[in-house]
Amino acid sequence: MSGKLYLCATPIGNLEDITFRVIRILKEVDLIAAEDTRNSIKLLNHFEIKTPMTSYHEFNKYDKAKQLVDKMLNGKNIALITDAGTPGISDPGEELVKQCYENGIEVTSLPGAVACITALTLSGLSTRRFCFEAFLPADKKEKALILESLKNETRTIICYEAPHRLLKTLEELYLNLGDRKITICRELTKKHETVFLSTFTQALDYYKEYEPKGECVIVIEGKSFQELTNESRQKWCELSLKEHMEHYEEQGIEHKEAMKSVAKDRGISKREVYSALLNWR
Repeated sequence: MSGKLYLCATPIGNLEDITFRVIRILKEVDLIAAEDTRNSIKLLNHFEIKTPMTSYHEFNKYDKAKQLVDKMLNGKNIALITDAGTPGISDPGEELVKQCYENGIEVTSLPGAVACITALTLSGLSTRRFCFEAFLPADKKEKALILESLKNETRTIICYEAPHRLLKTLEELYLNLGDRKITICRELTKKHETVFLSTFTQALDYYKEYEPKGECVIVIEGKSFQELTNESRQKWCELSLKEHMEHYEEQGIEHKEAMKSVAKDRGISKREVYSALLNWR
């Protein structure tokens, strides 16, 4: 029978945040695949876990995943851990999971700490709907596309950032999204954990004076539906009613339906559209 892959969440700072189940599984499996064995050995030693480790990281994820899959096909059980948090979240774990499913290997996830959710719950911003962007890409064109896509995002946005890039990233987000409420969570679950409720402009002023330290999670307020509606109406009102009607009728929409759409776009009644069109004619 094939072995099994266990996705084991590890602490993001405070070692007490590991679960009893994760400790048991890490002791029982045949092998632990770790993002950085030098970092993970400290965790294993702390909990007296003697299971052998192998490295599985961004730069070997394809070939190493094949090797790990072969081991599981031969009956070995493997636990995957990341440097901190839940495997598969902003790390190469997703490739191993994909290859496991392609080869009919069972995968299970042992829940635990994850920085993005921890920061979201601490942020004081809306938690009902959110999107996770992890680290913004280094490629300028790709980053520009993502920032453009976030301009009208109504969900709370969560990003990760290293301290030496925090100021630049805040500047780029501010230029693209405008000034919004943000919360910057730093050193989560650790001794010097800080939660900084601010705005882009306030945070930029602060970090220009004080050097950022520690890994950060940036939680950003989404754009309100009211803002979107107002911007949309402003865009449509830049057209004349005649041009607005032509926009829909050129798409083959019937005159009455086009009037309804125009009225909705501009936030006015259909009667007002009808009267304006009569005057125009």
